[in-house]
Amino acid sequence: MNSVLVTGGAGFIGGNFVHFLIGASDAQVINLDKLTYAGNLDTLAPLRGNARHVFVEGDIGDRELVRRLLHDYRVDALVNFAAESHVDRSIDGPAAFVETNVLGTFNLLDCAREYWSGLGRSGKESFRFLHVSTDEVYGSLGPTGKFTETTAYAPNSPYSASKAASDHLVRAWHHTYGLPVLTTNCSNNYGPYQFPEKLIPLMIQKALRGESLPIYGDGGNVRDWLYVEDHCRAIGRVLEAGCPGEVYNVGGDSERTNLQVVDALCALLDERLPDSPHCPHSGLKTFVKDRPGHDRRYAIDASKIQRELGWAPQESFESGLARTLDWYLDNQAWCQRVTDGSYRGQRLGVQQG
Repeated sequence: MNSVLVTGGAGFIGGNFVHFLIGASDAQVINLDKLTYAGNLDTLAPLRGNARHVFVEGDIGDRELVRRLLHDYRVDALVNFAAESHVDRSIDGPAAFVETNVLGTFNLLDCAREYWSGLGRSGKESFRFLHVSTDEVYGSLGPTGKFTETTAYAPNSPYSASKAASDHLVRAWHHTYGLPVLTTNCSNNYGPYQFPEKLIPLMIQKALRGESLPIYGDGGNVRDWLYVEDHCRAIGRVLEAGCPGEVYNVGGDSERTNLQVVDALCALLDERLPDSPHCPHSGLKTFVKDRPGHDRRYAIDASKIQRELGWAPQESFESGLARTLDWYLDNQAWCQRVTDGSYRGQRLGVQQG
């Protein structure tokens, strides 16, 4: 592919994917991001001056802008990362999630359909619309079993409901209009450039300051953890060889409770910072009231993408967590700049309705 439009490419996963795509291909990357609190140009600083990276500040809901980018850059693929993504924020303010995740995705789909319908035969055959979604659309699992691509949707938060709606729109645009779409549903990502409201970077920042490490409920909520670079490789593989209309679940095969994650992180911090006055960092743990509607367990069955496309994660949870911690320790200036005063690690998502 010669030209790829990436939406949300200044955010966590999108930014990592932009770095991956620039390094792993010869494609020109047009990066459209609204630069909300979670989108930061600092994430793209290493690409400054790279002729193959074109950054455009704008909204995926801006129809004329999206249409212009598709046509002006003769886009071969659109990869949609743009989303409001934090469950706690969706509890406090769901309207933004519907605006971006549902209406924004609709606008991208409709603009892509219009653009695709005007392409020649070879252009139509090669064009792809890849929609990046989440395992949270499937709801909550019991102590056994895993989500597959045929698991019924049962979203339980405003965030997951908005992502479920966008997934359904993507499916409909394929079956109704023939748009060659691909959908990936991933498990919890972690790694460099993640905004420090999410569990792992939040715990790192709080531990470094000697603040309490808040663990929701009993800490027994289970997630499947996926290192972000493994996720980027999976998206690249789906874009390259995925079958239009198909869904691919992407997981790290690394189930951990939240408490296990925090304990592992504390042990690594003790190892990396043995002279810290906060050692042992596990002494900073505290249990707080659970999130409203907190899903108990997610687990991804990624056998389809492994079987059909030959992808598998390269990082274990242990190796990925060590790489993540080392990155944050080496990039404290990034953390300070992206936390601009609007968010300081305070508890979000406590509204009960």
